[in-house]
Amino acid sequence: MRKGKYNNQKVFEKAVVVCFTAKREKFSSLSERNRFYWGLYGRKQIIVKKSKKYEYKREGLLNEIPHIKVDNSVFIITHKYLRKVIEYFREWEEKVEVKFFPIMLRETKPKALVEIEIEEG
Repeated sequence: MRKGKYNNQKVFEKAVVVCFTAKREKFSSLSERNRFYWGLYGRKQIIVKKSKKYEYKREGLLNEIPHIKVDNSVFIITHKYLRKVIEYFREWEEKVEVKFFPIMLRETKPKALVEIEIEEG
């Protein structure tokens, strides 16, 4: 653990635990619910044409944001990405219940939350 300016002072990073529940009965169809999950987690799309198979990776919000997946509907992000996550869940607020829990992480850059390099293609 890193020490701060004074040897007995610990350095912490602001983070947020995000927990959500998709309300199945509120979605008009299975494909609408899938759009929510695909938008969040991304997906792999496979297209078969004639004798060829094409695979595409469709990025979701969490492909752009460093995070730690805790469970199926629980993940941790650093505080600086909170606004982006809130905006995404706001689009689905009638169909998905979300809760945010602020926490402090002991390390300044936990390995899983280090910036993701996004290549521009």
